Amino acid sequence: MNNTIAVFGCGWLGLPLAKSLVKEGFSVNGSTTSKEKMGLLEENEISPFLIDLTAINFVNVVQNLLQNATILIVNIPPRMKIGDPSSYFKKMEVLHHCTKQSSVSKVIFVSSTSVYGNFNGVVTEQTVPEPVSEGAKQLLDTEQLFLSDTSLQTSIIRFGGLIGSDRHPVNHLAKKEEVTNGNHPVNLIHRSDCIGIIHLIIAKEYWGEIFNAVYPHHPSKALYYTAIAKEKGLKPPKFITNTTSKGKTIRATNLVEHKGYQFVAPV
Repeated sequence: MNNTIAVFGCGWLGLPLAKSLVKEGFSVNGSTTSKEKMGLLEENEISPFLIDLTAINFVNVVQNLLQNATILIVNIPPRMKIGDPSSYFKKMEVLHHCTKQSSVSKVIFVSSTSVYGNFNGVVTEQTVPEPVSEGAKQLLDTEQLFLSDTSLQTSIIRFGGLIGSDRHPVNHLAKKEEVTNGNHPVNLIHRSDCIGIIHLIIAKEYWGEIFNAVYPHHPSKALYYTAIAKEKGLKPPKFITNTTSKGKTIRATNLVEHKGYQFVAPV
């Protein structure tokens, strides 16, 4: 039985994910955009592939990344280029084409709760996405590209704001004046749970599904970030409460209520 997984994007989330998959006994092919990182991947028993999506010949390297793999994890966030708003989706179309020509039959596409746009109220997987930003629009288009292909079994994970011991939004918000939407709820998830959820999908073969992935605790941004700033010894940001908009509360309904997933890392 082939147990090779291709991780397209071994960055802040993808590298520890790939390392955890190796520990579980999988053979892992991993991509990076950094030559300096190739050795790090090798040290962790990850077969490294240097892939620059702006290069003319990146198709050949993608095909090599997918060689012998049965599962592909796409973990490449949109980075919009000025004057080329469709650049991300175009590249995902090429990846999709390469995937169809490969041994891959199952895909996990890492998306974002940003696809729900400025929705007000409780959001579940049944909520119709209404993306606002160009990046979110192209994420949704890419979701549909893979989901609509019946030759692939694709599951979508819409992560909330990603945090970890070395990454937290409060570090950017600290000391800021007049931060808007202080009454809006937070929708965050720790990297440990991101990895745990991906492992769950693979282990239980939850294919062809959409998962919201957000820790089930939603205090207001003002309360949450003020408390976290004080905890970290930072000057708390000053929030403006927007009384005309209550923001969105993302529910991980499919994970928690239908799959019984228990979050392990409080935010």
